[in-house]
Amino acid sequence: MTPEFVVDLGRDALQTVLMVSAPMLLSGLLIGLLISIFQAATQINEQTMTFIPKIVAVLSALIFTAPWIIQVITAFVQQVFERLATVGG
Repeated sequence: MTPEFVVDLGRDALQTVLMVSAPMLLSGLLIGLLISIFQAATQINEQTMTFIPKIVAVLSALIFTAPWIIQVITAFVQQVFERLATVGG
């Protein structure tokens, strides 16, 4: 195993993690932004008001994108095993 192989594998793993987690992170960010705009406009400063909508948004994004997430992770794992087989373990 060469250092280049390990670096490429780490880069691909990091890219896959970021790609898979992006829908949940973006939905939480969008809902948080909308709620903070609403709180600023109405001057309601309740901290617990943000938790439930964020949880619902992140869970909805997870459920909606779960098939795609499974497909991406499965393809990544298969690629890792194929690359390990060609390198020689």
